[in-house]
Amino acid sequence: MKFAKMQATGNDFILIEAGEERDWSSLAKAMCTRHFGVGADGLILLLPSTVADLRMRMFNPDGSEAEACGNGLRCLTRYTIDRGLADASRELTVETLGGTRKVQAQGSIIQVNMGIPRFKPPEIPMRIDEELDIILDYPVTIKADKILLTCLSIGNPHAVCFLEKSVTDFPLIELGPMVENHPIFPKRVNFEVANVLDRKRVSARVWERGVGETLSCGTGACAVVVAARLRNQVDSHVDIILPGGTLTVDWDRVGEVMLSGAAELVFWGEWPD
Repeated sequence: MKFAKMQATGNDFILIEAGEERDWSSLAKAMCTRHFGVGADGLILLLPSTVADLRMRMFNPDGSEAEACGNGLRCLTRYTIDRGLADASRELTVETLGGTRKVQAQGSIIQVNMGIPRFKPPEIPMRIDEELDIILDYPVTIKADKILLTCLSIGNPHAVCFLEKSVTDFPLIELGPMVENHPIFPKRVNFEVANVLDRKRVSARVWERGVGETLSCGTGACAVVVAARLRNQVDSHVDIILPGGTLTVDWDRVGEVMLSGAAELVFWGEWPD
């Protein structure tokens, strides 16, 4: 089975042009493992679509399937353009579990329309008693300490915590799994910690659901900007500085969230199938 290894700001993926149906969950577990497989933050399948130009499925290293993946969409777009499977001069549509997304190549940069963020608890989803339209600085107890979470969906669930101390000092590896698997999140959650540096720059780290800490996360970057905008801490055009590089997010507080950044091929390989 031939595959491409792709990366977008250090968020790395195995991409396969999928043919016949198979146990993709088990394959993702085997291929994504860092020491006994190829090593990746996820397995992306490129498939035909009846409702869009392309269809994408993405499986996490634990075998679970993700609804949305901004960096994965950018890698998929880069792959299809470089392989001559799509026209770089026009906007493309990609079918995902989280809805159809629009993507556009702008030279080396791929911009993804991540859709309109959702805020109500059932839309995230989030299991709480209060009937709230926006989950802003919601207190959650983790190891006897309260952390404040702003929660939303970018096609998949996110919880953002803004810190006074540097994100590099936050014990993300220890607390990330506890937030991800907290009982108020019935489908688990992606967890971001962030420092607002100024109105145009935010530093962040991400604990991805089903993956662990990653160098970058597209939907996570979008969630951080949306949460910061709700708190009136940033402008509409923001650079998110992640361990793997910088992503740019635009949101006008009303419409779709736009994610921009580079994506590239790392190498070609063949999996013994």
